[in-house]
Amino acid sequence: MNKNVIISCAVTGAGETNEKSPHVPVTPKEIADSAIKAAKAGATIAHIHVRDPKTGKLSHDVNLFQEVVERIREADTDVIINITAGGGGDWIPSESDPTRGGAGTDMQTPEERHEPVGLLLPEICTLDCGSVNFGDQIYISPTEWLRKQAGLIKDSGVKPELECFDTGHVRFANQLVQEGLIEGDPLFQFCLGIPWGADADAETVAYMKSRIPENAHWAAFGIGRMQMPMVAESVLQGGNARVGLEDNLYLKKGTLATNEQLVDKAVGIIQGLGADIMSPADARELLKLNK
Repeated sequence: MNKNVIISCAVTGAGETNEKSPHVPVTPKEIADSAIKAAKAGATIAHIHVRDPKTGKLSHDVNLFQEVVERIREADTDVIINITAGGGGDWIPSESDPTRGGAGTDMQTPEERHEPVGLLLPEICTLDCGSVNFGDQIYISPTEWLRKQAGLIKDSGVKPELECFDTGHVRFANQLVQEGLIEGDPLFQFCLGIPWGADADAETVAYMKSRIPENAHWAAFGIGRMQMPMVAESVLQGGNARVGLEDNLYLKKGTLATNEQLVDKAVGIIQGLGADIMSPADARELLKLNK
């Protein structure tokens, strides 16, 4: 069991969840304010996507990232910033020509995915470690693209969080470590329950954590109704936790949540298990982050 837990809060995500809940932050100010409220509730890390303020849909606009990051950095409340570097990877084959992307396809090169990270130098950024059937679309992240992106992240001095949506992603993340593209103690995130990746259950957590290096740090999260059960499961198996509106909109059945409410509930679960919540300062030291 982990006795000193890092809580990440994924505050907005990339999906069209803002159409389902008024609590999903959209503008840079809303996203930053929500990250700060989550930190005050106990979150160690804020995981950041940005959205088009006019439409609420996913955006890759570096200026929006910059505004969010600057607002968080200028706040009195401390929190580690983790920017998504997943970028555009959504592929939906065209019905008329399956060799081309259809409506909803959104692709970026490794350099484009890295752009906000290289400009803003957050303490952590994500690195999605493989392609996967993601609901009714495909998330595309080819191995050579990942090698290039890992090299860009390494050169920037930012800590990559190795996002693993399936067991093969763990294998490739380990390969990046072996090739020297990931420096220091690697940081893994097991992203569970997404159709059609790895299941959100105790057996999957146990298997995935058994396949990572001994010096690795790790966390696991589940989506939807499995968010809070996976908080407990991850901590009991020695890992850290993630909650937030990117992964789950509800505090309980029928009750829409805010990010700070989800963090507060996770804090209660973790403390109820007899563990403490790690501060951003302590997490920086543990993970050897460049601030």
